[in-house]
Amino acid sequence: MMTNEKSTGGNWIDPDDAPKLTQDWADGADAYVGQTLVRRGRPKLEQTKQHVSLRLDPDVIASFKAGGPGWQARINEALRKAARL
Repeated sequence: MMTNEKSTGGNWIDPDDAPKLTQDWADGADAYVGQTLVRRGRPKLEQTKQHVSLRLDPDVIASFKAGGPGWQARINEALRKAARL
């Protein structure tokens, strides 16, 4: 029989053995400054982008994707130039 080489070995911990969560733990889960909850993640933009569904020719998409990551932003910039904004 073959063995799985990706085995976790002897370091595996049974999730049923996890410590009991207490109210003290829950109280520390959210960070506050005074009475204000500190938001995590990216800050909200003044002007958010709008989701649209757009059909483009495959060769157009391939051309922008060939430029690597950020291809959607490059399409947005090309459309902005075309609209002269």
